[in-house]
Amino acid sequence: MKLIIAIVQDEDAPNLIDVLMKNNYGVTKLASTGGFLKSGNTTLLIGVEKEKVDEVIRIIEELCQSRKQVTTSPSLTTLSPGVYVPYPVEVQVGGATIFVVDVDRFEKV
Repeated sequence: MKLIIAIVQDEDAPNLIDVLMKNNYGVTKLASTGGFLKSGNTTLLIGVEKEKVDEVIRIIEELCQSRKQVTTSPSLTTLSPGVYVPYPVEVQVGGATIFVVDVDRFEKV
């Protein structure tokens, strides 16, 4: 058995969870925060048999495409010492970070 840990953007999570559950994969959803933007992420825990890992990863890749987003990042200006001015920055968001780990033991009580 394997445990897939998938960290996805909040806006991708609902659709991904729906598709995984329709395909009979159990999913546990955890709220998380991280990354450069300090924005909300969703961490999904998905327990699957070894043979199903590639199928689950394929579903995640299909539904969690990366995209570009413009955000503001405070940057130090030379106009006045200590003054911060928002500066538009284009960043890549979305996609997924996926970990696959072995499960020595699994019990559902």
